Amino acid sequence: MPILTLDRLGDLPAAQWNALLADPQPFVQHGFLSVLEDSGSVGPGTGWQPAHRLLVDAHGTPLAALPGYVKQHSYGEYVFDMAWAEACARAGIDYYPKLLTAVPFTPVSGARLLGDGVTVAQLLDELSASLPELGLSSWHVNFTDVAADQVLCGRDGWLERLGCQFLWHNRGYRDFADFLDQLTSRKRKRLRKEREQVAGQGIEFDWCEGRQLSESEWDFVYACYANTYHVRGRQPYLTRSFFSLLAERLPETIRVVLARQGGRAVAMAFSLQAGDTLYGRYWGCLGDFDRLHFETCFYQGIDYAIGQGLQRFDAGAQGEHKLIRGFEPQLTRSWHYLCHPGLRAAVADFLLQERAGVQLYAQQARELLPYRHAEQG
Repeated sequence: MPILTLDRLGDLPAAQWNALLADPQPFVQHGFLSVLEDSGSVGPGTGWQPAHRLLVDAHGTPLAALPGYVKQHSYGEYVFDMAWAEACARAGIDYYPKLLTAVPFTPVSGARLLGDGVTVAQLLDELSASLPELGLSSWHVNFTDVAADQVLCGRDGWLERLGCQFLWHNRGYRDFADFLDQLTSRKRKRLRKEREQVAGQGIEFDWCEGRQLSESEWDFVYACYANTYHVRGRQPYLTRSFFSLLAERLPETIRVVLARQGGRAVAMAFSLQAGDTLYGRYWGCLGDFDRLHFETCFYQGIDYAIGQGLQRFDAGAQGEHKLIRGFEPQLTRSWHYLCHPGLRAAVADFLLQERAGVQLYAQQARELLPYRHAEQG
């Protein structure tokens, strides 16, 4: 069974790609990945060259697939290997280009190896063996789900790396007040005070689905998103057309909360919803408002999840500011295949030490959760 490489996902019918998905999560759906390409958010000039791999049968029907990108840098991955690249540069070893199996700019764990375990394993083994002849130094599979972990665990040459993120879990709360009642008195008062500070500025919130937003409102959403990068002197990863195209192809997954003051939109948070989970992705504000970030990005999402009966709220990367607001630590995994034997040995030793630190960090973070009965986590 041959392995094909697609440099444009739009060349494959969406039904064939999506038939390999066992999870409703939107990020590896044909619609989401193709929008990244068609909007110019990935592709020429971005350092993200699409190179999706397919294992096909005699009729050309995909049996297994990997969303893949040839990378010329390590930006936008959220699993940080810049130190590995710098060590290679000092040693005169080429680290780039490398192959990455991930969802660009999306640190959300989910399906990465698409198809049944046997065909996926065949695709993995054949592709990893061909990396040197393809001129690739390494292969990285980021933010995997349990199914991928089971395939990769113990597989020759693959190294496991742990990370830690923070997710909010719905324990059957009746409403936001019921959630607050589960927190310690000090934290409960803090969250209430933050919400009161936002309300006291006359700010109100509207939740919209993708099909409900006009192009002018998408202009505002993008301006907010881009501003979070511009204030740090950086260029945004996503283009303006990404949002309009996604609203065309996956409108049912999009949730946007708009913060308004006096009827004028001043901030937004962009999320996707699928299954029983809300995925908070992007935020932005075009003004200076006390505590508005916490309300728009966290409390509104928690409130929405409770009201919709969702079980989880994944509010994105990073965490200490989430921890005190009830988001619980959860280990993430990525896998790395490094062709150079010396680099592989050095990284393996580093990951062994890093693993212990990440596990300790997650344990200590759990002990700092604000719940009155932390064992709920």
